[in-house]
Parts: sequence; structure tokens; C-alpha cells
Amino acid sequence: MTKPSLVLPRPGTVEPDDALQIVKAPSEAAFVSTFGTLLPPASYLQTPKGTAAYYKFQPPSPASTHGEVPINRVLFVHGVQTPAIGLQPLATALSPLFPHAQCVLVDLWGHGLTDTPIVPHEPALFHELLENLLAHLEWEDAHFIGYSFGASTVASFAAIHPQRVSSMVLVAPAGLLHSTRFEPQKRYLEGGEGLEEQAQAWILDYLEGGPLTVPPDWKDRVERGEVVAEAVRDWQMKEHEGHLASVVGIFRDGGVLDRHDEFARAATMGINTVCILGELDDLCTSSDLEHVGMHNIAVVSQVGHGVVRQKVPEVTQLIEHFWNEF
Repeated sequence: MTKPSLVLPRPGTVEPDDALQIVKAPSEAAFVSTFGTLLPPASYLQTPKGTAAYYKFQPPSPASTHGEVPINRVLFVHGVQTPAIGLQPLATALSPLFPHAQCVLVDLWGHGLTDTPIVPHEPALFHELLENLLAHLEWEDAHFIGYSFGASTVASFAAIHPQRVSSMVLVAPAGLLHSTRFEPQKRYLEGGEGLEEQAQAWILDYLEGGPLTVPPDWKDRVERGEVVAEAVRDWQMKEHEGHLASVVGIFRDGGVLDRHDEFARAATMGINTVCILGELDDLCTSSDLEHVGMHNIAVVSQVGHGVVRQKVPEVTQLIEHFWNEF
């Protein structure tokens, strides 16, 4: 008999006294044996909701003792599906340019080496994780780089906790899609008995732009030090028992859709912000951002939503220019 798919509860359906269940993440050894050591060794944050993995890039130079270093703490927040390793190329390119900066990447709930708590995957869950991580690192604030769903999470976090956000780089942000765009698939967004397998298939197909296809040469590319995001996503689907449920929960409730008010509020907080878009990305456009008050926008030509990995030098240069203005 096929094991039924894990389905996360929806917001407003969990009672305070409900016992928390957690789906444990795969081991670091299993991940490293497949994808190598592109990331620093994982560190772990223990929380009441489960264990989250994060990765610290050690700064090449110690912090200056002669005054404040403008870029000193940087937190990278990935998108839905591809975990922290997907931002490794960008972090690796940026870190040497700001040698005093501590750079940290985190695996969000249900991704990479981070557990899946069986609770609604709403924005507050991810805000709490960021707050817990900042406290664990003993960081009062940080410069945030968010990609896709991670950018939506950073923007909504900044709207509530502006004192924690020194600046934000929002790359190809999710969150500004209207759920009305998916009216024909409304039943999949709402979910319900008998619909979950169809809903999962539709959400994955939408996020991938079709069936997930892993390049046949992915192992050779990994051996050469590349991040093959399709292979990472496939590995999670097979090895992380909570991953699919987290992906579906994030798409429905986590901040991929209808976060216009949060972006607009973040835009009023006086936080230095730059938005970086791919010219061919239909998930977010310059006009979408301008409508919510985000006006410092850079567009990278001839690339779509994958701009963060497909155009690393261009994205790095834009962030370097943005930070050097501080």
C-alpha cells in the first residue's frame, strides 16, 4: 500500500494544545556524499519547531578595530525548493569583496538539512526562524539577501522588524503574484480531501515550469564544483520526507502570493533596498515593485527567474555597487 502524502495543516486550523510533530531532515553526510563540500560544514539551530541548518562563511579578514564596518553581517535567504546551496555561488562571489563580513546561509523549514514542523507554513513561521537565528548568532541586525520566496520573507520580516534589517537585497522576489491569477486552480490552493495529490502535482509543475528534469551530466558538473539545482531538488524530493509538504505549504500560505501590503509597508521603513530582476521573469516585474513603493530596481538582461544562479557576476556587481554606497 502506498504511504499517503504528508499534508500540512492550514492557518487557523491548529489548536494551541495540539502536540507538535516534526519530520526530521536528512543527514549532512547523505547530502555531502551526493553534492560535495561546496558549503561550509553545517551548524544547527535547535528550536521548539525543529532543528534548522545554517552555514557560516568565515570572513577572510577580521573585523576592523578602527570604526564600524558598513557590511559586517549578511544573511542569505533562499527561495522555495532549492535550499541554501542554491545561493552558494552568489555568497562565494560576494564574500571576498567584503572581507570583514560574516556571511550566513540558512536552510528554511523543509529544505536541505532543516526539519519540517507539522504546522502551517505561514510567514510568521519563517519570521520566527529568522529571529531565532539572529539571536543564536548574537546579531542585533543584518544585511539581508533574499531570493524569490526568500525575498518575500525578507520584505515581510522587514515590515514587522525594521530594526533588524540593515539593508535588503531582493532578488527576483515572489509575493507580488495575485492568487486571482490562479482562479482555475483555486481548488488546489484551497486543498481538501481527495485533491492533495493533484494539488501537489500542479504546484510542482508550476514551480518547475514543467516536469522536473535532472541533467544527465549532473554528477560530472557537481564534481567540477557546480551547483546543479535540479539535482538538489530531486534529491530533496526523494530523501527529505517533509520537503514536498513544505513546498506545497509555502506556495499556499508562506508568502508566494498576495503579499502586496507587506511589501508596501517595508518600503516605508527607511531601509536601504535594491531589487534585482531578470528581464524575462514573469513572476515579478519592475511595475509590480513600483506599485508597492519599491523604486531602486535593477534589471539583468536576457535572463528569467533563475537570475541568482545564471547571472552571478552581474548580480554580484549590482550588490557590490549598492553596498559600496553606504
